[in-house]
Amino acid sequence: MASLSSKPLQRNAPHKAQAQGSPSLHDIPPKRWLLALELRAFWEFGALLPAWPLLARAPKGDGHPVMVFPGLSANDVSTVPLRYYLQSLNYQTWGWEQGFNFGPRAGVLDEAKNNVARAYEAAGRKVSLIGWSLGGVYARELAKELPHMVRGVITLGTPFAASHKATNAWRIYELASGRSIEREAENYDLPAAPPVPTTSIYSRTDGIVAWQGSIQQPSNANPHTENIEVPASHIGLGLNPSTWWSVADRLAQAEGQWQPFARKDRGRVHGLIYRDPARKKPNNSAN
Repeated sequence: MASLSSKPLQRNAPHKAQAQGSPSLHDIPPKRWLLALELRAFWEFGALLPAWPLLARAPKGDGHPVMVFPGLSANDVSTVPLRYYLQSLNYQTWGWEQGFNFGPRAGVLDEAKNNVARAYEAAGRKVSLIGWSLGGVYARELAKELPHMVRGVITLGTPFAASHKATNAWRIYELASGRSIEREAENYDLPAAPPVPTTSIYSRTDGIVAWQGSIQQPSNANPHTENIEVPASHIGLGLNPSTWWSVADRLAQAEGQWQPFARKDRGRVHGLIYRDPARKKPNNSAN
C-alpha cells in the first residue's frame, strides 16, 4: 500500500530488490480459498454479543484519545463498534473524519495530520492511533512524522512488510485511488516501524493480505514492536472479539511503561487464542 508521508522517507533498497526478484512467500497474495473464507466476518461480528461480558472485563483506559482509521473503501461507520467498545473502557475516540478511504489522494495526509493535532491539543495528551488494513499504513506513517503527538500505534491486517502486490486488493486500491501502487511503494521504507510502541495484529487466515506482510521484524531502532496473531478474517479483524481484547490490553499500558503482549500465565483458553509466535511455522500454510 502507499505511504502517506509528504517527506521522502529512507528508501528500502533491500526490500525493493527482493520484490523485483523471483517470487517468495512475501510476494504471493492469499489463495482463493482463504478469500472465500472472508464471509466468516459476519460470524465474527455476531460473536461480539456473547463475548461482551468477557470483553467488558478488559483493563480500563486512562482517558487518553484514540483515533481509528478505516480500511480501503471503508469509512468511519466501519469502526463505530470498535470505537464504542473503547469508549466503554474510558477512552476518547476519534474517527478519521474524511469519508470513504480511497487512498492518499491530495489533501488526505494533511487533513489526517491536522486531525491528530486537534485530538492532541483537545486532550492535552498523546494520541494512540489504530489503523485497519490501509488505515494502518496511515497510522504508521503519521506516527513517523508526529512522534511527539503519538503515544502508540496498533495496526489490524496492515500490509507494510511484503511486496506491494501481496494482497488481493491492490487492483481495487489502484482503481479507487487512481494511483500506481508500484510507483508509490518503491519510494518509501514502509517496513520501518515508527519510533513509538507499535503492535501489528494479524491473522494467518487473512484472505485479503498475506499475513507475512504484517510481520514486524525485531529492530534495534525501536525495540517496542510486536506482532499478535488472532484467529480472524481480514474483513472481520476490526469486529473480532480476540482483536478487541488485544487492542484493549495494549491501550491500557501506562505511557512510557510498554511491555510485550503476555500470552503465558493467563489461562489455557488465552494461550489457545493467542498463539506463541515462536512456535514452528508451517510452510506457507496460510496462503
